Order: sequence, then C-alpha cells, then structure tokens
Amino acid sequence: MVPEPEIGTAGLRACSTQISGEGMATTALKSKTSSATPFVLALRRALAEGATKKIADCAVGALDVEMVRSRDSVWALIRRQEQGGLALRAAYLPDEFEVTKLKPEAGESVRLRVTSILGEHLIVVRVGEDALEHLRLTVTLTPSESLLVPFLPRDLYPLDANDDPLGSSGTVEAGQRGLNSGLLYFRLDEPAFGNVLYFQNLTAMNPFYRATKTSPDGAVGGVWPELGYLPPTPTQSGTPPTEPLPAGAEVTLSDAILVFRHQTDSGERESARQFLQMLGVAYRMIDQPRTDFRDWIDRAERTLCDLDEAPEASIRHYGHRYIHPYTAAEYPDSMVQMSIVAAIHDWSKWQGEPHPLEAELKAGLGKFYDPKLKAMRRYLPNVGDDKDANAVDSWYLYHPMLNLGRLALDGDGEARALFLKSIDYGVKAAQHFEYKWPVQYNVTDFSVITEIAGADGRGQTDVGGVYAWVMLQAFELTDEKRFLDEARGAIDAAVGLRFSINYQANLTAWGAAACMRLWRITSQDVYLEQSYVYLASFFHNCEIWESELELAVHYRNFLGATCLQDAPYMAIYECFDAYTAFEKYLDDSGPDLEPAARMLIAEYCKYALDRAWYYYPDALPPEAISPKQRETNGHVDRKLSFPLEDLYPDGQLAGQVGQEVYGAGAAMVFATRAFHQVEGAPFLVHCDHFVRARERTGDNALTLTLDGGETCTAGFSLVRRKRRKLPSVRLVTVGGDALRPHSSSADRIDYRVPANGRLILTWS
Repeated sequence: MVPEPEIGTAGLRACSTQISGEGMATTALKSKTSSATPFVLALRRALAEGATKKIADCAVGALDVEMVRSRDSVWALIRRQEQGGLALRAAYLPDEFEVTKLKPEAGESVRLRVTSILGEHLIVVRVGEDALEHLRLTVTLTPSESLLVPFLPRDLYPLDANDDPLGSSGTVEAGQRGLNSGLLYFRLDEPAFGNVLYFQNLTAMNPFYRATKTSPDGAVGGVWPELGYLPPTPTQSGTPPTEPLPAGAEVTLSDAILVFRHQTDSGERESARQFLQMLGVAYRMIDQPRTDFRDWIDRAERTLCDLDEAPEASIRHYGHRYIHPYTAAEYPDSMVQMSIVAAIHDWSKWQGEPHPLEAELKAGLGKFYDPKLKAMRRYLPNVGDDKDANAVDSWYLYHPMLNLGRLALDGDGEARALFLKSIDYGVKAAQHFEYKWPVQYNVTDFSVITEIAGADGRGQTDVGGVYAWVMLQAFELTDEKRFLDEARGAIDAAVGLRFSINYQANLTAWGAAACMRLWRITSQDVYLEQSYVYLASFFHNCEIWESELELAVHYRNFLGATCLQDAPYMAIYECFDAYTAFEKYLDDSGPDLEPAARMLIAEYCKYALDRAWYYYPDALPPEAISPKQRETNGHVDRKLSFPLEDLYPDGQLAGQVGQEVYGAGAAMVFATRAFHQVEGAPFLVHCDHFVRARERTGDNALTLTLDGGETCTAGFSLVRRKRRKLPSVRLVTVGGDALRPHSSSADRIDYRVPANGRLILTWS
C-alpha cells in the first residue's frame, strides 16, 4: 500500500517563500510572514482602521462577498464566518475615483463602474455553487487617454479571522510555471478557511498583452500573503518601452476565477483529486476555443510515403534501414526506431493489412541489443565518436521496451523475445537507483553522468511511471508476480513528490495509466487515488488558455502540455504519446473515476487532435518557421509531412529545435484512434473523443458510446470513403433527440454531439 508522506515541524518555514517567476511546483509550507510589501501593509491598515466603504454585497453558499473601496483600490472581500477569508483586488487606482453601482445583467451578482483619470473600469462579479462554491471577477478598462502601464500590484491576499493578511498562514501547492495556466492552488490553514484554486483566464487578456508587448510568463504566484496575478508590464529602464493601451478601446485587465472547498486534506492524493475537481469547475466557466476537423488519414498516408521515399528520413546500417531522428540528421536510436514501428503497426491493424515499412524497420531492431549487457542500447554499435555510446537518459531505456511490449501483447513473437531478453536489465537498473532515476547514467556500470535537472534540482521524477507500465506489460505477458511487485515499488517510490512529479509530460501520463492498471489488477483504491497525483501534475503543466502573442496567432496551443518541467515549448512527441497513454488510462477506468479527471483527459485528447495539426510545417506560413535549427538537428523541409518538434505559447519562431522524423508516428496514432471503420458502409466515422463502445445493431444502424465530460461536446463526422457516396443519415441521442449537422458537403457531414452518452446512427 502506498503510504502518505509525513510532514513534521521541520517542514515549517518562518519566512515567506517565493512561488512565482520560475513557477515553483514544490509545496511551500507557510507560517506567519515576518515581512511585508507596502501593498500588504496598506490593506492591513485599511481593514484594521475601518478605512473602507461598502459598495455592494452578495453571497455564495457559506461565503459572504462584500465589495468595498479603499483609498487606492476597489476590493472583493470574501469571508467565511469566523474562518478568515480573502481580499481580491478588483481595481488599482492611483488618484481619486468614483464608483457607481449598476444593475447586474443576466448571470451577474454585482456590476460596478469606476471612473477616474485613467478612464472607466467595469467590474463584474458572478457567483455560483452548482458543485463547489465559485466566484468570477472580470475587470475591463477603457482608457481615457493613450495609457502607459508601468506597474499594477498583485490582487489576492489571504486574511485571518481579524482581516489581517499578516496573521494568515497556509500551504501553497502549485503556482504558474512559465506560460502554462495562470493558476494558484493553496490551502488557508490558519484560520481554517479551506482550499482555494485561483485561475486567471489568460485568453481574455490577449489584447492587453499584444498592445503592451508583454506576456504573462510566471504572472500568477507571489510571496505569502501577497499572491495572485501580477499583470505583466514592460521592463523599466532609462529608456522604458512606450507601448500604450489605446484610448477608447476596452481591454480586459483581469478575469479571475476562484473555486473554494471547506473541507481540506493535506494528503497528496486527496489534495490532487480536489485540485482536479476544482480545475474542472474553472475549466467549465471559461470559453473553450473551437476545434476543426483534421484529416489525419491523409496526413498519415503522406507521412508513410515520405518515410519510405524521402532520403532525409532514413539511413542504412548493417544492411538494415533505420530512421533519422531529425531530417537527414542525428544517429539512429532505439527509441526513435520503436516509436515509428509501433505507430506503423497501429496503422497496419487499422487498415487490416500489414504495411511493408513495419517489417523493414523491425528487421534491424536486433542490432540495438547488446548480448553482454542483455539490454537494448540507445545507439547502434557503430555510432560516431561524437556520441557517448554508453550514456543514456533514464527514460530512454524503458520507452523502447514499452513499444516492444505493445507489439508483443499483439502477438508479435520477435518483439516478445526481444522484450523479455531486455527486461531483467531494466529491473536491475531500477533496483540500483532505488526507483529514483538520475537524468543520465552510464549503462555499463550505472555511474551517474547527470544527476539532476537544473530547473528543479531533481532527477527524472516520472520515469517510475513508464517503468511501472513496462513491468505491467511483462506481468501480462508472463504472469510472473515479480513484475507486478516492481510496478508497485516504482509507484510507491514516487509518493511525496506531489506537484513535482512531472519531469516529462508523456512519462507522467504513462505513470497515471500504470496507477490505473494497478488499481484494476489489485483492486486497491490507493492506486486509483495515486493516479490523480500524476494527473494533477500533468494538468498543472498545461496551457489552459489560447495565446495570440506574436506568431502564435498562426497556430493553437489551448490545453497543450509543455514537454518538460522547465521547457518553454510544446512538443509533438510528448503530445501524441500522452494521448496514447490517456487512451489506456480511460480503457481501465470505470464509474469510480473522478468525473473532473475524466473530463480533463477527454478534453486534452480532443484538443490534441486539433492542435497537433500545426506542428506540420505546411500548416504554418513560412515566416512562422525558424530558418535555423539546432546545430545537429538538420533542417526543416516544408514539403515533408514530418512535424516540427516545438511550438511556443509566446509566439517565438516554430521549429527552432528541428523537424522530428521520430515524431512522424503522430499522424498514424491520431488517425487510428479518431477514425472508425464501419464494415460495408460508404463512410468512416470520425470522433474527437475516444469511442468507448460500439455495436452494429442493424444492417444500417450503429450505436456508439462516448464517455467525455458530462457538460462537454464532441466533434462527430461522417467521412465519405473514396469512390463512394454519402447516404441519407440520421443521428439521435439515446433519448431520441435528433442531432442536426452544423455543416455538410458531398465529402463530410459534421456534428457537435454530447461528449458523454450513447448515440444511434442510421443510414439508408
């Protein structure tokens, strides 16, 4: 059983800890702070001396919300009787101002107009308690003059029972990392106010960022008790920037969502579950961007053609064909080879016939196997002297084994033999490092080459997750209990990492899948609960906003995960590999799964199908692609259907790292999951959610079951087969409600359907 970590008094800190900037992910346990900023002191004095004036009030559940004005600000004071509260700054005004209470519009609780020399602020408060108490405060400004914005203070201050911010203490679990979601997750312990998720809808502030030439990098965080959103402003210097907000144009300054829970639990598993639950509430409150149909079948066919015919895609060694990691660059390696082989294998199964490239690329796998080590090496024996042939990143040992295991479980005898020949070395490495792997080590003697990553001072914290999945594959293949014990040992060793478990996004996703599979095998709820720790860390590293910064207007980033814990970009390989892991996670889940977790996973996968299209250079304008790549990573060829590695939420040039041949499996992975063959029908079914079940209930009738978010929608299409004609069709919910297409053509009929429930399709 996975034990909860113990936190003793040694974990208490007598001074405040910074959680912004780099976006600290480790838990920062706070006690009463010994220092304060002028803004903390000003708020403290105003509340202590009664120097505020009430403007309006409302309530949400057990929370009282009071809108007040102080000398320089308008505030929302959110209190729970005798249990403290929060002060949320709605507007900061350096000169005299007037506040007018307006009639709330539909769905609003409070609407205020604030006039000052700056112009006109509009403050809107919305509250609700459908599942959890929540509040949304949106602030816009229409400047009266062309307005430079040199500084705006943070907006969130925990309060004790006497309204003193310096008397409060609590635990901050997670703050914004880089350009990921603008969120803050914390617990107000003294007094016992409860858990709070603070979420800034950064999408709404795009016009502000574009006008001021800023970005919200690490904007949500702070130093206890001054937390929340720090609006980015131009760097000040002797010659400061002069990008103003234009006069007369309304711009959103803040769109803050707060979600509350009275009952808290300091255990990492329950804290993670509550985070997912609260994030789910915030997610439903924001406007999600549209998704478009993507023809991944055509993309996969073009990719396979380029893999086969383009000289930049492969090279020959020892009489076999090997994939270049990047266009005409880098040495073949086992992770790359197996990634492409596994994707082509999926394509062959989906097509119902083998693709010749699968066998050709599999033929050379044995040259990666070292009979002395009894392990799959990263490189071939003839790798150049510019590489350390014995160096391996910890995850690189296990990921080729994962894909070998996939083939072995599908009945591939050669893959099974190679997998089982390599498995004991994988176990030996895990036991040597006691399931806590360094970044890189020497495969011959396990000597550490790079112990930790500079960003967080940790090793590859989520390798235990992908290792556990490999062990569960071995258990399924052999029924040897030792492999099950290894999987449990690896998951148990990660206990206590909380929001720091994520090193690389796809590995974290496989860790969640391994926990879910362990739950299915052992029936021990602790593993279902531990999967939430992996999921919380994964979604903490997602960009739950749509950027319009600089060149980002040419692609989409919503719900993309940054590939590493410190990476500034999203990467295609981590994107589609996490997608594959989440399919397995949902396959093993059931009605006991936290609904918010199910919804967030389904939404991630839906947006992955849409967002990933923009990694392909032919989907971007030439000016959005970097003319230069990393020195050893070849070049970008827009004619080749291979994806770029890197897209940036701040709108930097895409493809600075290179064009990934090893990421070419993305198209085949997406095509084989999103498109469904219907025997004898003149169409394929496309759905951007996983289809949990389908049954042919008649010659021309099909029932399909989706299990996405209960309030979400899915894209559903009927796609004409080549040389066939679309029939007359009818699509209804299981309750008999007819669904009408939102667009149709001779080639495709597109619907928006409920993401959860059964659909009945008939045609004639």
